[in-house]
Amino acid sequence: MDIDALRAQTPGCAGRIHLNNAGAALLAQPTLDAMTAQLRREAQLGGYEAAAGAQESIAVTYAAIAGLVGGRAEEIALFDNATHAWNAAFYSVPLRPGDQILTGRAEYGSNVLAYWQAASRAGAEVIVVPNDEYGQLDVAALERLAGERTKLIGVSHVPTSGGLVQPAAEIGRIARGCGALYLLDATQSAGQFPVDVTAIGCDLLTGTGRKFLRGPRGTGFLWVCTAALNRLDPFVAEIGSATWDGHQGFTWAPGARRFATWEHSYINVLGLGAAVRQALDLGLGAIGQRATALGARLRGQLAELPGVTVHDLGQVRCAIVTAKINGLTAEQAAQALGRAGVNVSTTVPEDNPLDTQDRGVHPLIRFSPHYYNTEDEIDRTTELVAALAR
Repeated sequence: MDIDALRAQTPGCAGRIHLNNAGAALLAQPTLDAMTAQLRREAQLGGYEAAAGAQESIAVTYAAIAGLVGGRAEEIALFDNATHAWNAAFYSVPLRPGDQILTGRAEYGSNVLAYWQAASRAGAEVIVVPNDEYGQLDVAALERLAGERTKLIGVSHVPTSGGLVQPAAEIGRIARGCGALYLLDATQSAGQFPVDVTAIGCDLLTGTGRKFLRGPRGTGFLWVCTAALNRLDPFVAEIGSATWDGHQGFTWAPGARRFATWEHSYINVLGLGAAVRQALDLGLGAIGQRATALGARLRGQLAELPGVTVHDLGQVRCAIVTAKINGLTAEQAAQALGRAGVNVSTTVPEDNPLDTQDRGVHPLIRFSPHYYNTEDEIDRTTELVAALAR
């Protein structure tokens, strides 16, 4: 990668060190250009007319996201955020009394709430699989617990609160073995490193544009395996997802579009498309290698500092790094780094309730470098943390 060129086309790199890519990454100029061009067309022509003229580019967005995850364009549905995409997938899984939902202890808080709600309504059961010695989902325990009653296995590929990468492909093998649907929340992994639905073996996958894909806020997507469609019952029918038959019934839209709604911000859709195409052009393998290396560099440096502890779990770790500075709350540390020109965020206990219950370490400072960050930025951040820890 030509890091200097990539940074030159990223306006936000000027004057700040942005290590909050797990929150919202910096937009690149091609993404800004795609969005502002569509915004101007809407202002000049009208929203509907501008969308009609952009149909080819809109179709390219679906195709690009499909290429990102290894699926087909007709298997992609677009949403205004990843939570709505995940809800559209999860609440379309029919549950009956006695059915089981299996998940892990690093699961995102909103997902956990949805599991409890749906299970309570249907008389189903939520089983939380324990962690192994690395702090990741225990695959052997999952294999023992999964069976003919298991309707869904739902897992966050990378939790919001640390660098852990769950063994997604091993989970997929178990899901296929017991016949369960497998829903993978790829909110923090899509765009950070390669994510291939065939290799993983999931049936549904959700992601967001604003994080490691470097797309705009207000974008999310859902991939649905064509073979899983007849096992799902979309929980909302509207004119974008279904066609009335003239009587008292309707026909679902083909493919994954049956899970989406008619209205979209096509400014955001085209921005997302531009961001995904840039990621594909750079190569997710190269992106993943660089982002992971930057995360490892920062993690290793922080671990050596007196008064600083790192808290990432997992046998395989990604670019997200979590830490605590003695004598400072996570919020105090994040604010101090912000004043010094470094963007970071903090973990929130409610976002990972089961992990909070297990470890009691949250909130933590969350650093999340990406490929356009530099080694000098990592080293400078370490110096600033060292000064705070004195």
